[in-house]
Amino acid sequence: MKIAVIGTGYVGLVTGTCFAETGNTVTCVDIDINKVEKLKSGKITIYEPGLEQLFERNLKQQRLFFTTDLAEGIKDAQIIFLALPTPPGEDGSADLKYILKVADDLGPLLRSFSVIVDKSTVPVGTAERVRDRIAANAKVEFSVVSNPEFLREGVAVEDFMKPDRVVIGTTSEKAKKVMEQLYAPFVRQGNPIIFMDERSAELTKYAANSFLATKITFMNEIANLCELMGADVDAVRKGIGTDSRIGKRFLFPGIGYGGSCFPKDVQALAKSSKDAAYDFKILNAVMDVNASQKTKLIAAIKHYFKNSLEGKTVAVWGLAFKPHTDDIREAPALENIESLLSEGAIVKVSDPEAMENVKTIFGSKIQFCENPYEAAKDADALFIATEWPEFRTPDFEKLSTLLNNKAIFDGRNLYDLQQMRELGYTYYSIGREVINGK
Repeated sequence: MKIAVIGTGYVGLVTGTCFAETGNTVTCVDIDINKVEKLKSGKITIYEPGLEQLFERNLKQQRLFFTTDLAEGIKDAQIIFLALPTPPGEDGSADLKYILKVADDLGPLLRSFSVIVDKSTVPVGTAERVRDRIAANAKVEFSVVSNPEFLREGVAVEDFMKPDRVVIGTTSEKAKKVMEQLYAPFVRQGNPIIFMDERSAELTKYAANSFLATKITFMNEIANLCELMGADVDAVRKGIGTDSRIGKRFLFPGIGYGGSCFPKDVQALAKSSKDAAYDFKILNAVMDVNASQKTKLIAAIKHYFKNSLEGKTVAVWGLAFKPHTDDIREAPALENIESLLSEGAIVKVSDPEAMENVKTIFGSKIQFCENPYEAAKDADALFIATEWPEFRTPDFEKLSTLLNNKAIFDGRNLYDLQQMRELGYTYYSIGREVINGK
């Protein structure tokens, strides 16, 4: 099939590359000339495990193309995906200006029946708005479909190639057949393609992400309660996670969720609910708890240093909002760095992938280190913000010779309490006993 993907951000590039991998001819369109030139020359513009190999192979096999010309990109395309940003406005609502602008531009360019697919996360009713904007200038038949993405950064290629489910919102039988044909290679193991109306598909994406954000936030609340009651959140997590009705995933407490999806989608669903005159109390609580959870350990660091961080050096391990990505959108590390700097601390950081992105925010205000041990050298304390695998089993003896104080503030509960006690570290984590070192 011939496919066009409008937008070469995270979702667009993964979508286009994975569709090309199953033999389709895919043209990706973007207005960013520099980005398009890089992609055409074989330079991938995002970090996502497994994506670069597929990208290079399909570029070489001439199944994957890039252009800044919308008319060229959609020429002869049977399916046109809209994978455009929907950033939150000041009131939390999703900004649809990019999608609606492309919808306006598409109308006069369509030459034959096409399926226009909203891949971006959009509010309920967006498919109708896109349909109306295209229809104002279109001379041919078309269908608008909602097909939300459920990609987890760090495992997006696997999620796309072997999806748990594919959700497609359409009331058009013609569009349904096209989408069934497109996704058939991805569901050969029997995972379902779930068809529904457009509005239900749009709400499904927001409901899924908001539920997961709520699950994380509930566990953070339990962790905070554990600290007050002398319980261990790890034990509680295991005790409830083995209940098949609850499940083991998204029960790990920490310093809050971040990224491009959960914060934005929870805000957008809360705003849509408000617009519908419904007070979605749980979502408002989720946002409030997550905001305070992100910098929860700053108070512990200040207490350790007798309420003064002036001139103290803090090493921060991890900058991305989660491991296996360079994405720093809404990353808890950023707010913690801001807080540390505002208290007069000197901050040294290390992250396997996200440092270049963070440099654009902090510049010379913080020190960027090539590896975790360089960041720890002469630091007065270590703060862990992201659970990268290489942070899980460091050389603790080496670390103790580098740090001025054997003090670790762990926002991701990476280490065993008994091990920290035996090694003589002062160790603060989330929802667990504080270990006071030697």
